[in-house]
Amino acid sequence: MPDRAAVPLILGAGGRVGRTLRRRLEEEFPGTVSATRAEVDVTDRFRLEYEVERLEPRPTVVINCAGYTDVDGCESDPERAFRVNAEGAEYAARAAAGAGCRIVHLSTDCVFDGRSRTPYREDDAPAPLSVYGRTKLEGERRVAAVAEDHLIVRSSWHFGPAEDDAGENSGRAHFVDAILAAARRGGLLRVVSDQIGSPTYVADLAEALRRLLAIDFRGVVHFANGGACTRYDLAQEALRAAGIRGARLAPIATGEA
Repeated sequence: MPDRAAVPLILGAGGRVGRTLRRRLEEEFPGTVSATRAEVDVTDRFRLEYEVERLEPRPTVVINCAGYTDVDGCESDPERAFRVNAEGAEYAARAAAGAGCRIVHLSTDCVFDGRSRTPYREDDAPAPLSVYGRTKLEGERRVAAVAEDHLIVRSSWHFGPAEDDAGENSGRAHFVDAILAAARRGGLLRVVSDQIGSPTYVADLAEALRRLLAIDFRGVVHFANGGACTRYDLAQEALRAAGIRGARLAPIATGEA
């Protein structure tokens, strides 16, 4: 049976994963506390530490879902990417450690270069190619360095409803949202066909995180839904599932994007 006395604190609860995780954990742990960026900004170290310390009862685990996930935005604003994905991750881990609780930090498959022909293992050497991947990897390293009781969960290609059951918007649009919106506007959709990954439904990721809370493990864990496809394949399936017919798709290489 789950420990219903556990008190999870979710940072970044305004994003898609954070919102989904909040709903799932509230079912299991009535004391779950959720904070959006407007409520607690992970880049504000001292405010973050203060907010964690003042909570009563004290959190038993801090789950950091906060991140600057706009890959193109990270390229154009690397300083912001570093503040959120690296420094913010460190501050969240420091706040957790200072409160004597565990830190669960959400990371990404973008810490790898994507050239492997087999699924990446937790002990494979990272080799990020983007600012987003590099800053997320630095965040992982900082979390591990400042909090002994840490769990880093890497996942990939999130998708899920744009709104939850209450009609609340679930954060910034992801790939599937962007494809559906572009198809409805009309015109040719140029979609990368040489990137392969495992699309992960955010509800399944939330359930995996819930289960991981019950496991006394420190280090890195990979979680994604089964199977793999290209971005082009995913776009085709998204259009089919949404019942959008007649959309024109053109496969392109990553260098052409």
